[in-house]
Order: sequence, then C-alpha cells, then structure tokens
Amino acid sequence: MIASCFRIVTLLAIGLLMHVIAAPATAQPGGRGVPHIRAQLVAESAVPRSGATTTLAFVMTPDAGWHGYWKNPGDAGVETRATWTLPRGVTAGPIGYPVPQTLIVAGLMNFVYEGRYAQPLTLTIPAGLAKGTTLPIRVRIDYLACTREICVPERADLSTVLTVGDGAVTPAARRVFDGYRAALPKPLGGRARFAVSGGRYRMAVPMPASVRVADPYFFPLTDRVIDYAAPQRVSRQGDALIVETVAKGAAPAVVTGVLRIARGVGLTLTAVPGSVPAAGVAIGAADDATDQAGSAGLGTVLAALGGAMLGGLLLNVMPCVFPILSLKALSLARGGHDERTVRHEALAYAAGVILVCVALGAVLLTLRAGGSAAGWAFQLQDPRIILLLMLLTAAIGFNLAGLFELPAISGGGALAAKRGVGGAFWTGALAAFIATPCTGPFMGAALGAALVLPTLAALAVFAGLGLGMAVPFLLLGYIPRLRAVLPRPGAWMDVLRRVLALPMFATALGLAWILGRQAGVDGMTLGLFAAMLLTIGLWWVGVRQAGGQTRAWWPLVPATAAALALVVIVPRSVDAVGATATSTASTGVPFDRVKLAAYQAAGTPVFLYFTADWCLTCKVNEKGAIERAEVRDAFAKAGIVTMVGDWTNGDAEISRFLGEHGRSGVPLYLFSGKSGGALRVLPQVLTPGTLTALAR
Repeated sequence: MIASCFRIVTLLAIGLLMHVIAAPATAQPGGRGVPHIRAQLVAESAVPRSGATTTLAFVMTPDAGWHGYWKNPGDAGVETRATWTLPRGVTAGPIGYPVPQTLIVAGLMNFVYEGRYAQPLTLTIPAGLAKGTTLPIRVRIDYLACTREICVPERADLSTVLTVGDGAVTPAARRVFDGYRAALPKPLGGRARFAVSGGRYRMAVPMPASVRVADPYFFPLTDRVIDYAAPQRVSRQGDALIVETVAKGAAPAVVTGVLRIARGVGLTLTAVPGSVPAAGVAIGAADDATDQAGSAGLGTVLAALGGAMLGGLLLNVMPCVFPILSLKALSLARGGHDERTVRHEALAYAAGVILVCVALGAVLLTLRAGGSAAGWAFQLQDPRIILLLMLLTAAIGFNLAGLFELPAISGGGALAAKRGVGGAFWTGALAAFIATPCTGPFMGAALGAALVLPTLAALAVFAGLGLGMAVPFLLLGYIPRLRAVLPRPGAWMDVLRRVLALPMFATALGLAWILGRQAGVDGMTLGLFAAMLLTIGLWWVGVRQAGGQTRAWWPLVPATAAALALVVIVPRSVDAVGATATSTASTGVPFDRVKLAAYQAAGTPVFLYFTADWCLTCKVNEKGAIERAEVRDAFAKAGIVTMVGDWTNGDAEISRFLGEHGRSGVPLYLFSGKSGGALRVLPQVLTPGTLTALAR
C-alpha cells in the first residue's frame, strides 16, 4: 500500500516539475503553450430550438504517445473537469465518457484514451427565447495529459456561439455525433449482483448466452472496491458473466461501473449485494481475436434476427391481426391487379409493418439509454394507450360488421380492401401497432439480446420482427401460384367480413377489461363512454352514407374529438394497482427477490412466472396450463411454490429481473428445483404436461 502511494506521488511530482520547467501547455486560442492533447468544443446544431436540448462535445486529440483519462482514472490520473460560463437559463449536463482502455505504468493501472476521443454532453436551452437570440457558450476544462514517463496538467478555454432557431442538424453533423454517442456505453438491461469474501470481489452480470463477449473488463466507477492493477478473470455461467478479482476495502452498499464486452463496446451497470454463482467457462483472449470489429459477433446478431423473424411470423395469428391480414390478402382475390401493382402493394405493406416495429424499438432503446427499465410493449403499461387501442379495434370491428364505410379512416375492412400503395402501407402499420402486446415464442430471447447489442444491430432485430410479420403478404405478392389458391370472389366474402368482426370485438372487450384493471372502475367507465361516443359518430356516418349525402363523414369529427379528450384524462387508479396485486396473490405469491432467494436457500421448489393482463400469450398459458386443476394438485403434492410477477402497470424491479434473464418483455417462465441453484428457463408455450413434469 505504501509503495503504491509512493509511486503515485512520484509520478504526479515528476509531472508537476516538468510542467513548471516547460511553458504552460494550455489549449486556449492565442495561448503561447502547445497542448499535448488538443481540445475542441463542437455543437451538433448551431441553431438549437428554444425549450429543447442540443448536444455539445469536447473533441480531444492527443499527440502520439500521449493519453487522456476516463472519469475514474484508475491508480493515477485526473478526470476532465469543466467550469461553464453560460447565458441565463442555459444548463450543461454531465460529461459523457466513451469506453476506455487499460494501461499499466510502473505497476499502476490507468483507465485511458490513447487515440482521438470525444466527450459528449447535453445542453438545455430554456423555453421562451426568440429565434435569432445569440447564446455565447464558454467553458474552461482542466485535464491531465500523460505519456508513460511524464504527466502535464493542461487547460483549455473553449467557446462557441449558438443562435436560437429551429434545431436543424446537418446530415454531416448528425453522422459525426451519432458516432460520438455510439462510443458511449449502453445501459445494462438488468441489475448485477456482487459479493466480497476472503479478499475476493465476485460479480454476476446478467448477459444472454447468445451474446458473444470478447476481451471483457470491468471498469469500476465506485472507488476503493477492487485492486485496479490486479488481474480480472471473467467467465460465463449460463445467462450470466462472472467477474472475479482482488477486493480492496469494505464492501459498499452498491457498485457502479462499465463492463466492456467487446473492443469499444461497454455496458453501464449497477451491482447490489447478492448471491454470485460459481465461475463458469473462462472467456479469454482467444475470443478477442474473432471480434476485430469491436461489436457483437455476427452469429449473435443472426440468431437474434432469426428469432425475431419467427416470432413476427407467429404474430399474424393474433386475433387482432388475422382479420386485417386475411381481408387484405383476399382483396387480391378480387382480381384486376397486374403483377407490378401487387408487388408494390406487398412491399408497401412490409414497409408499414417494419417501420412501426423499428420506431417502437427506437423509442424503447431511447428510453433505456435515458435510464428507464422499459421493456417490449412498454406502451401498453399506459391506460391511455389501452383506451386508444380499444377505440381503434372497436372502430375496425364496426367497419367489418358493415355499420359504416369510411375509407378516410383507413381502418378495418375499408383499409384492407383499399387498393394502392397507401392503403397497403397503412394496413401494415396498423397491424404492427396492435400486434405488440406480447412476446411470443422465439421473440423473448431475440428482443432480450437486442437490448445489449449495438444500436444498429438492435434496430436490425426489430426490423426482423416486422419482416417476419410481413412474410405472408410478401409471399402472396411475389408468388402468383399462392394467389391462385385463394378462393374466387363472391358473396361469401361479405359474410366472411362480418365473421371477422367478431375477433375484433373480442379484442376490444379484452382491452376494456385491461383498462379496468389498470385504471379502475372509473377509468373503464370513461373508456366505455368514449367508445359509445365514437360508435354514435360512426353510426351517424353510416346513416348519411346510406342516404347518399355528401360529406357524410363530418359527424365523426366531434365524436372523435370527444373520445380523444376522454383518452387524455383517463386515470391510473391506485385502487386498480391494488386490485391487480390482490388478483396476483390469489393465484400465487407476489414476486419478491428476497422471498425467492429464501425459497431457493431452503431448497423449496419454485415455479416463477411473469405476466401482464394485456399479454395474450400469457393469458392462454394461464388458462390452458398454469390454472388447470391437475397442475395445482401436482404442485401442491410436490410442495412447489408458485410465484407471480405482474407487469401490467409496469414495474422497474420486474423489468430489471427480466433483463437479467435476457428478456425484454413477458411472458417468462422459470423453475428452481429442490436443489436450489440457478433458475431454469421454461418454454414460452406451456402445456399441463410441461408443468406436471416439474413435480416428478
């Protein structure tokens, strides 16, 4: 310990002495010194919008042989410090740090940047500023520039002038700053666990087995937790990475840091005390040789993409999607389409599906980058979205039932029968939006892996989900023989259209039940009143259409406006949340990490499942398997405890737990036997036989 302190003091003393002897090395414009790390302040937009944010970045360019430091510099060094001079109301956020490299000098571990790097940050512009207002931005940054022999404290006085405008960003600036943001570590999907014993620090980090890891290293932000210079051993144990190294000091209440999983790719994590499994298969330098690109392995991306495509294909049998797809497909049977038109419609339908899936994925990734524990179908945890979907499916159902014909809505049968690229595109967009309540078979692991992949790879997985949904219509569009198999047009198509209204009404009824669970009786009453207003408007439109009146659609305007006003004010009732918990308790023990650990420690077998009222796959499994009498009897005889995690209204702890097991949404089924140990993941489609077998 004394020797380490002496080395640190000696290194800094030599650096300060060299700094005194040499001319001051500041990077300020017009200064006499020549900096060893040149600093620039650049803005993504020169015309930020009032009341919004924009991104600035310190772009640091070290001379050959010199390096800068990460936020936690390691055994020696200093992080970048900024002193801002800003206009009134303008605020600067914390400095972002890319994933660093390791450098050992004289036995001291340094966390550094040896090449050009950028440190982005967010600048918040106050509301109420007129366009054309100038915003002079000035900042003084202090940082340390070092070689393997000397260190020189440097200072840069940087400035730029922004002008309040429309927030426009040039394509070139967007590409540059996207690169800066891509170099930052991504948030880990779940919470890690650590234990300190016998002078060893051990940490379990949730990581799906499908994600390839190369050159792993843990960079702690919490100080005095580990010996920085001690070697780290990283191994894989199922869906977890086990990090082991020498502990330093007492165990803290929480540990934060960045785990590098590939060259230039890292995950920010928070670890809490907990059980850590035994070490698994070591991950060594050999893995790094196969990952020169510094990103997740191609095999991981392809596996996630394949799972997403298969899952998307299965979404077509959802009761709210199948009628739309069926009518759109049968519209091709009416004839009158040349091959070119049919193919264009197929591509437009696919584009609508894929763009909605990618948009939802992008929003999800953005929320998680902001620290949220959101997962797939996150939007359905908001009762306002549930009510909006209820109104939409009800309107489609009434359209299919023949209450009205309104191509302007582009919904239901009118939309499905509507010819042209526009109709096909919006059909696909609608189908994708109302098909997101669940992660079905193959989707769970794929979307879970997407959350830890680089952004472009993750968006490719979400696009794969959309492509899987679009495959049936693409096949019909590009293979004439498949269209020839479709029945010929006739009166039966009108009968089928009315029949297909039934699953849409069933979906609307189910959404009303979910709304009651989320927002209570008051919320469901508001929702039913909104549906009544919308239905009256649609009925009036149908009457005017039957009478041949012009502008028959105008009654829909006030009806829709009133319904949407009710959507905005629908509450999330505390009583509804309590009712959900009571219902959960009636079918099993509510999810609790502490209770789960206690059951496992006592050798009590546990069947743990995560569900949500809006998840169709979940409800099918519960009614068809979990709640069956033979399953309950078998569990009772074997002493198996059923534990339920209800994600209907969103729960950050459940979101983290899902992420720890490589999932981004529900359902998830897990089992721990009498011997305790790690939880075993069960299939996403359950049968009574699957569950009764656990009791043997």
